[in-house]
Amino acid sequence: MKKNIHPKYHQITVEMTDGSKFKTRSTWGSEGDILKLEIDPISHSAWTGGKQRILDKGRVSKFNKKFQNFRSENKE
Repeated sequence: MKKNIHPKYHQITVEMTDGSKFKTRSTWGSEGDILKLEIDPISHSAWTGGKQRILDKGRVSKFNKKFQNFRSENKE
C-alpha cells in the first residue's frame, strides 16, 4: 500500500445553527477547526416536518394531465 496518500484524520468541532457544538473526527479542515453548519436537522424543514414548497413549474400537473386516463388493470 502506498504511504502518505491518505488524508489526515483529526478532531474538529461542529457548530449547529442554534449554537450548540460537538466534537467529531473528520478529514475536513485541520486539527481543532470549527465547522459552522448553515443547514442542520434542528432548523431544516426536511427534518422538522415543516411546510415545504414544491417549485416544479407545472411539471407535475402536466404529467397528471397527460396520463389522467391511463389506468393499470393489475393493482398489486
